[in-house]
Amino acid sequence: MFTSAIAIILVLGLLIFFHELGHFLVARLLGVGVSTFSLGFGPKLFGFVMGKTEYRLSAVPLGGYVHLVGESEDSELPGGFTSQESFAKRPPWQRILVVAAGPVFNFVLAWFIYWGLFFAHGQMQMLPQIGDLADDGPAMEAGLQSGDLVLSINSHEVQYWEDLVQHIQRNEGEPLDLEVQRNSSIKEFTLVPRMAVQENIFGEEIKTPQIGIVASGETETISLGFISAGKEGLSQTWMLIKLTVEGIKKLIERIIPLDTIGGPILIGQLVSEQKQEGMVNLLALTALISINLGLINLLPVPVLDGGHILFYTIEMITRRPLNERMRQVATRIGILFILSLMAFAIINDILRLVG
Repeated sequence: MFTSAIAIILVLGLLIFFHELGHFLVARLLGVGVSTFSLGFGPKLFGFVMGKTEYRLSAVPLGGYVHLVGESEDSELPGGFTSQESFAKRPPWQRILVVAAGPVFNFVLAWFIYWGLFFAHGQMQMLPQIGDLADDGPAMEAGLQSGDLVLSINSHEVQYWEDLVQHIQRNEGEPLDLEVQRNSSIKEFTLVPRMAVQENIFGEEIKTPQIGIVASGETETISLGFISAGKEGLSQTWMLIKLTVEGIKKLIERIIPLDTIGGPILIGQLVSEQKQEGMVNLLALTALISINLGLINLLPVPVLDGGHILFYTIEMITRRPLNERMRQVATRIGILFILSLMAFAIINDILRLVG
């Protein structure tokens, strides 16, 4: 229990700290003053000043924070800072870059994690070996058997199960010539996929071309070099970003039920479970949560980074800041929305625990 609590603190702390690090680095790169950069929240344990910035280690190790100089027009500048270093005095495009850097760094963190995992452990791929066959499906009618290893489709080499699925889906209603290895012999079969209904990852029923087979589950691990691992890590991060965006869209459309929304209790449970499974699983979960944190912060909701980006974009288009009254009203609505969402997520978490 104690080690699980430590794991939860470390994961959440890493995600929030890396987010704030993005704000900090881009702010400094653009010459925006930073008065404080803290690792952790709450009372300061110790710190030091380098240049004009105080670097702190604070008591509560759940992330960190950055204090930008002149975050609003009427805020006073700390001693030693000039108006040229004020965040509010910077053009809107620079403020957008500073604000967007937080979520972007969450994506970068996910990429680094996947990069390291692929480099250290390789990439697991499912072999194109047939497991079960559907009765009266095209594959069984053509004579394919459990254990057959698909070598090619329409003269295109098939290395992994993913290749097999892609070839089938690209040839809707068209005959497929399969070359398979059965024991020590090579055999050829011709079949035509049939449209069938299945559920996708979001629970939607969709029609796809199928031949009536499932994978045997046999896998192999491919060793990846440093650059190849980086490319695969980037591909994995981008795939999960797109999938998460699609999931948010399906949630808004009510295709995904609202009771699937989880909060801090669910995150804690997942971290604890994956910790028991090992460091690889825990790191993979950390990368996934980091992607979600980045995307949630980009939502155009006041008080989130996306809300600030929206305000600065409007200012850039209209060439004048958003009316302060409108900004205050929007911010109150944003706070109400976030608090309501958090409350709803926590209620869902509690119902899962007692359900």
